[in-house]
Amino acid sequence: MQNKMIITIDGPSGVGKGTLAQMLAERLGWHFLDSGALYRIVAYAALGEGLDESQIPQVIDLMKALKIQFKEDPQTKTMQVFLDAKNITQKIREETISQWASKFGAHLEIRKALDDLQRAFIKPPGLVADGRDMGTEIFPEAFFKFFLTASPEERARRRFKQLQAKGIHVNMADLLADIEERDHRDATRKFRPLRPAEGATVIDTSEMSIEQVFNFVRAKLDF
Repeated sequence: MQNKMIITIDGPSGVGKGTLAQMLAERLGWHFLDSGALYRIVAYAALGEGLDESQIPQVIDLMKALKIQFKEDPQTKTMQVFLDAKNITQKIREETISQWASKFGAHLEIRKALDDLQRAFIKPPGLVADGRDMGTEIFPEAFFKFFLTASPEERARRRFKQLQAKGIHVNMADLLADIEERDHRDATRKFRPLRPAEGATVIDTSEMSIEQVFNFVRAKLDF
């Protein structure tokens, strides 16, 4: 059955869902969908064209022409994102793009425009999909659903360490404020708010390493 081929991992930013999804996909030999990257790509492309959230019809027209590819780097084993043959992996991880991705993602028209693209990622032998509405909207039929969470303070700390490692200087208070603002926007938007899917296993990763989260999920999946 197709639903047994799908694992969804949802949750807010900074909970480790992307890393967990990649680890599971690699371990299982399944395909991987980083749905958040799609929203970041839309934000990156829209801003590049001088569009903002007051121009949603124009953004959707732009989306139809985007040529997106995900390729695994054979040396680093990391997923690289290409737009029109240009590697934009690092560009779409910038804080400005992250904030705009959330703003564009609050519009139902944008989310609907990406639905079919995301569902097209289902291919044998299976798919591990991470995002904010994978288990609730995109793959509600998924056999295994997980929802990761963590305190805003812990997520800000993790993001602070990531940016510091890249030589990017940020203010912890600003990071925390951005996270709390985004959480509020994602959880209270009218359409497809961020929430655990029915039947999802909720995991608080605040005091867990990614290895501990992986082992917990692996035990649930029994592999």
